[in-house]
Amino acid sequence: MHVDAPAGCETAALEFDVVDPVDLKAPDAIADPLRAGGPVARLRNPDVWDTLGTAIVRQIIRAGIARKQYRAFCEAHGERHETSAGPTWLFPTPDVVLGLPDDAFQQLGMAIKARALRAAAEWVTKYGDEWAALSPEDFVTAVQRTPQIGPWSAHASVADRTNRYDLYPFADLAVRKWAGTLAPSITWPEEPREFGEMWQGMAGAQLSEWTLLTLAWGVRHANGGAAV
Repeated sequence: MHVDAPAGCETAALEFDVVDPVDLKAPDAIADPLRAGGPVARLRNPDVWDTLGTAIVRQIIRAGIARKQYRAFCEAHGERHETSAGPTWLFPTPDVVLGLPDDAFQQLGMAIKARALRAAAEWVTKYGDEWAALSPEDFVTAVQRTPQIGPWSAHASVADRTNRYDLYPFADLAVRKWAGTLAPSITWPEEPREFGEMWQGMAGAQLSEWTLLTLAWGVRHANGGAAV
């Protein structure tokens, strides 16, 4: 499905996918809270650089802190756009990131991310168009040539671009946390590999749907009912 992009954006149309939990094949402990949340519509992020930058910001730290850092970084160094809901800021371009001094990262508590963001900015400048044309699976492999981009960041980036959440690192802390919160009656393994095997085995062909819906449920839960 498509939606017109806001004024000022270069992309003519943005694609989004709607995942309806009504057809979810899952135990009631999982399906009931997800169905109560209703369908989830998620925009695909068409910008390779933004998806990699977002993944880098999310490395190591908790999701709530990552969201604050991402927004602060955008407001400090990104391009401002006016929308009907108020101003918004784009993620700083590769050229901007490469021109930032160390202090700019330190002031936002992002000194640990400076090296990875600069490396990604350099590689996206060289290979971004090539990467954008790759299949999701080949994209995951190609972007890991970039210093500081490992499997987690590559898989998170491609899921952001494609809404293929079967490619998301579904054994990560976010999925484990929200699976345990929405279905506490199920005994979930604490070890990531064991959790991933169990999650994948239970979800089967609906791995993408299970993962996307669970993460969306978690965002709503964390934000006190705010929209995803």
